[in-house]
Amino acid sequence: MSYAVKEIFLTLQGEGVHAGRRAVFVRFTGCNLWSGLERDRPSAVCQFCDTDFVGMDGEGGGRFSSAADLAAAAARTWGSDRESRFVVLTGGEPMLQVDAALIDALHAEGFFIAIESNGTLAVPRTIDWICISPKAGSETVQRSGDELKLVWPQERSDWQNMQGWNFANLLLQPMDSRGDDAASKANLEQAISFVQTHPKWRLSLQTHKILGLA
Repeated sequence: MSYAVKEIFLTLQGEGVHAGRRAVFVRFTGCNLWSGLERDRPSAVCQFCDTDFVGMDGEGGGRFSSAADLAAAAARTWGSDRESRFVVLTGGEPMLQVDAALIDALHAEGFFIAIESNGTLAVPRTIDWICISPKAGSETVQRSGDELKLVWPQERSDWQNMQGWNFANLLLQPMDSRGDDAASKANLEQAISFVQTHPKWRLSLQTHKILGLA
């Protein structure tokens, strides 16, 4: 199969347990929780996405005809040093496109593979690090992994039930209100209060935005 990719870029992982780690991001186009072709059209489920996943016009983006071609592009973005190679598959929703061939090709290039998924599609355990970010109103079928990252606040989010899922790390991330500083501050304060009250959870910040990184 071919792969439609919005962008491929080198940065630092900004969120979650691996925050601060050098990483190649492969951002796939498309999302199954977004109802429109344009990002400013409303979604039936997800109302707070802060990522442009439409089209293939980003840095390093395009259509890749094979898993080997896409893995090679990720390797070129990382550079010739194979030590500690780390790739993050994200979107949109990467599991609309990620398959066994791509996982094998990235492993062959020496990558430790992480994925950031909404959890509505099953994620193979051959991926080294599974991060699931559930969206209220959708059915989360992937209820195990390494990291559950819940954006907060979300109305109708069943966080109590999530505590019983099989994740090694439970993270709460304050919602970015996209330019509304007062709302973003209020979300941060709510997230801090939640973690103080529910110690199974840890606070996750979008440090790449604080640092001005992609």
